[in-house]
Amino acid sequence: MSTLNDEFTQFDTLRYLNHAAVAPWPRRAAQAVSAFAEQNMTIGARDYPQWLKVEQRLRERLARLLNAPGSADVALLKNTSEALSVVAFGLDWKPGDRIVISDEEFPSNRVVWEALRPQGVEVVQVSLGGSDPEADLLAACGPGVRLMSISAVQYASGLRLDLQRLGEGCEQRGVLFCVDAIQQIGALPFDVQQNRCAFAMADGHKWMLGPEGLAVFYCRKDLRERLKLHEYGWHMLEHAGDYERLTWEPARTARRFECGSPNMLGAVALEASLSLLEDVGMPEVARALGERIDHLDHELRAMPGVELLSPAETSRRAGILTFRLDGWENQELFERLKAEQIVCALRGGGIRFSPHFYTRAEVLDETLAVIRKLVP
Repeated sequence: MSTLNDEFTQFDTLRYLNHAAVAPWPRRAAQAVSAFAEQNMTIGARDYPQWLKVEQRLRERLARLLNAPGSADVALLKNTSEALSVVAFGLDWKPGDRIVISDEEFPSNRVVWEALRPQGVEVVQVSLGGSDPEADLLAACGPGVRLMSISAVQYASGLRLDLQRLGEGCEQRGVLFCVDAIQQIGALPFDVQQNRCAFAMADGHKWMLGPEGLAVFYCRKDLRERLKLHEYGWHMLEHAGDYERLTWEPARTARRFECGSPNMLGAVALEASLSLLEDVGMPEVARALGERIDHLDHELRAMPGVELLSPAETSRRAGILTFRLDGWENQELFERLKAEQIVCALRGGGIRFSPHFYTRAEVLDETLAVIRKLVP
């Protein structure tokens, strides 16, 4: 664990439980960005070919993280919302087409589909409150449903869905399966092939421990050319870099979705962060994170006046735990925790905690001690 202590050097007084929002960087990411900045200052882009090697390593790491067939299947976009928009406005829709989502989605995975209503597309919201949410989602995939778009883990409640079951069910029904995986990738293993994903996307600034402004977008190979392009530029061309060429075509790889110059600064940071996740290994990341969530869950449930809003079943949890405390307004409690240097979020009608695999036991226990003192 000494290596992790070296990587995560947050202030001793800080209790950081907000990885489901924006995560702190590991030391290696900060060092990579610092070195990149120094290089830009002293020699500019003299070694640009080396930068491209870093970007390619990032693509390869992301492909492994998603278990995509290869790096040609992933694009580097600005954020999850952009990736969802590429899908929403890339597919051909006709009046009467329907899209299935849940009633707990983050706005990114709701607004983009509702924006298709002028084209006659209907958005069907399915409640996740039943005993079998996967069955309810698949039951909604009747006539006219062309796509299901679902968050792997719901941002407020922390509910984790059985993606393989949903993906197989969509495949059987001829429905495209789109997964907003921002609350799972980097926290738990994720497999686009096993889950039968048509599309999957996630920004790097949460569980992947990277910066804002750089996201991964997976598009199944047979669907690439079905997505109409709305952005064009030099970078998305098959012969990018051949500036004198007068004829052109979009790249055959997922780079076709990247219209212009890359976010090289973000790539340097995210590549470094993902190298840490690979060094640790996603099975170990998931195990350690689960251990921390189990500890928080057990201790909070034992406190009088605490109501857990997140699932009790371990198989339904990822890295999010949301709760309420009797006698406290959520905003008031949030401000009190903030004053105690507990970094968390106000979400889903309660307080959301989201540690990561490296979070020290002392951080959890000190946080729990604060809450115990606030129990009425």
